[in-house]
Amino acid sequence: MLPTISPRQQHILAQLLEHRDGLSIDALAKALAISRTAVQQHVVGLENDAYIKRRAFNKTAGRPVVIYGITDKGINCFPKQYAWFSELLLSELQQQLGAEDFKAFLQRLAQHLADRYGEQFDGKNLAERQTALLELMNHLGYQVSADKQPDSPEMQIRASNCIYHDLAQKHPEICAFDVSLISALLNRTVQQTQCMAKGDCACYFKVQE
Repeated sequence: MLPTISPRQQHILAQLLEHRDGLSIDALAKALAISRTAVQQHVVGLENDAYIKRRAFNKTAGRPVVIYGITDKGINCFPKQYAWFSELLLSELQQQLGAEDFKAFLQRLAQHLADRYGEQFDGKNLAERQTALLELMNHLGYQVSADKQPDSPEMQIRASNCIYHDLAQKHPEICAFDVSLISALLNRTVQQTQCMAKGDCACYFKVQE
């Protein structure tokens, strides 16, 4: 769960995950064995952060009852296991294509992603492209920085987070995806000089001027 969500709020989300049609404040209070006021306070916070939303008003003999439901953001707070499924897909794909064609497939995939973000790079000079690239890679989770190498005009990009570290250890061809993506977006030749999947402290990409 996200660290900003309290244990009690986690319990509320778990109840709403189980009851996808939604629950009222009273129903949540009964399920969690806490006061209605306490549930109301937690619900306000969850609603303000868009983890839950009002689904409906149920009319009763008395006042209308608000029904709360979990949102996609709330659902995404619960653990997901993508790695094993990704590993299954990649292993099957590599077996069917062979090593070289598998690497070529990843390079084409990188080009498709570069095409998707092409408008952010069109018409920009190299320095502007580099700035846009760093912003994009940080958005994707790579945690990158860039600097000039001593006594060299070439720029080097340092990525301190491999966003698919376990997969890259099993399928080193995945690194070709990063190289191709950077190369396509900068329109420059790129060489990977260090790799976390191979035991280095960070991934380094040398960009030729």
